[in-house]
Amino acid sequence: MLTVQENERITHIGPGTEMGTLFRRYWHPIAASVQMDDEPTKAVRILGEDLVLYKDRSGTLGLIQEACAHRRVNMLYGIPEQTGLRCPYHGWLYDETGKCLETPAEAPDSTFKDRVKITAYPVKDYAGFIWAYLGPDPAPLIPNWDIIVKPNVYRQIGATVIPCNWLQCMENSVDPVHLEWLHGYYFKWVLEQSGMDKGMAMQRAEPNLKRHKKIGFDVFEHGIIKRRVWGDQTEDHEDWKVGHPILFPNILRVGGGGMEEFQYRVPIDDTHTLHFWYTAYTPPGDFQLPKQEKIPFYDVPVYGEDGKFIVDFVNGQDTMAWAAQGAIAPRNLEKLAESDRGVILYRRLLKEQMSIAMDGGEPMNVIRDPSKNVIIELGQETRPRPTFRKGMLKDGATARYSPTIDEVEELFAKAYAAMAEA
Repeated sequence: MLTVQENERITHIGPGTEMGTLFRRYWHPIAASVQMDDEPTKAVRILGEDLVLYKDRSGTLGLIQEACAHRRVNMLYGIPEQTGLRCPYHGWLYDETGKCLETPAEAPDSTFKDRVKITAYPVKDYAGFIWAYLGPDPAPLIPNWDIIVKPNVYRQIGATVIPCNWLQCMENSVDPVHLEWLHGYYFKWVLEQSGMDKGMAMQRAEPNLKRHKKIGFDVFEHGIIKRRVWGDQTEDHEDWKVGHPILFPNILRVGGGGMEEFQYRVPIDDTHTLHFWYTAYTPPGDFQLPKQEKIPFYDVPVYGEDGKFIVDFVNGQDTMAWAAQGAIAPRNLEKLAESDRGVILYRRLLKEQMSIAMDGGEPMNVIRDPSKNVIIELGQETRPRPTFRKGMLKDGATARYSPTIDEVEELFAKAYAAMAEA
């Protein structure tokens, strides 16, 4: 367990905090690119800071403080100009660097505007995301993880706001044994409670009901590799020999069998997390997908109409388990066991890298060399590609909420048919 003070140290991410200093060394997704197509301004809260993301009439993106320097009006209601965002109250105009370009009510020869500047952060539109960097110069590179740059895939982005601290989401990623209970035994119970036949409920939950024999964790250059032996597996199985990666500090990679996914857990503040699912579907065989001009975005609900967590699918079960620990889990009261050694390792790594950042050093996974960022291949255990059936891409995943998932299934039906004819 941790003391109250230690828990605060590794969970609080606002300006000036130790963990906030570490998180500010990385680029973070703050929106899907398509979210800026219809509305030129968007409220953004990240790492405890209230900001406004905007796109001006030239297409330039900016991320500036929420309040105008003049009379503190919220710039969310600003007017996009050819260059910059204009305050609706008195017309002060700011560019993407936070520089004030105009103060219209002042004398034409006034130099007052030259002494006005508001907080602004670099943003980039890349791979379907809009990314923000809130740290010291020079900014590192946005990592070209393999899923992001892999050719011939269909990508989509889902997102939700989870009402709890980011660390609860990440600790789940180094806790393998919850799979057989939360996504197996509990899943079966939820389906039975919904009125599903017990045999059918068992069939849905059965893949996750296998008991764990062994779990293991290794630190590697990009984070932690999680390994397991479960069911009738031996250590020769890829689940143990290869495992799958948790990318430091806040990304989980999952998937296989034609679907790969990153889960980004972006701290909004100490008690809320912006969770993204970045999913890439690879067709079977040599089938070539049409070029994807834009990556679609969809919202994932946390609660149903009854006000309770939606728990009839895997991601919803995770969300419930994270938020049900409270806004910030009271780790001073927990009793960790041997099966929690992945959680212990991850906390130790956080503290180590946090100290490096506080001392002015370069924490792990800060990438600066372009030659090492062409494509960063990440090993992961393989999964057999399932036989195609209608609805297969929706099972147990947030894709059930995607407005374009039926189109993806149609493409995959054609790909499977073409492979069968070959």
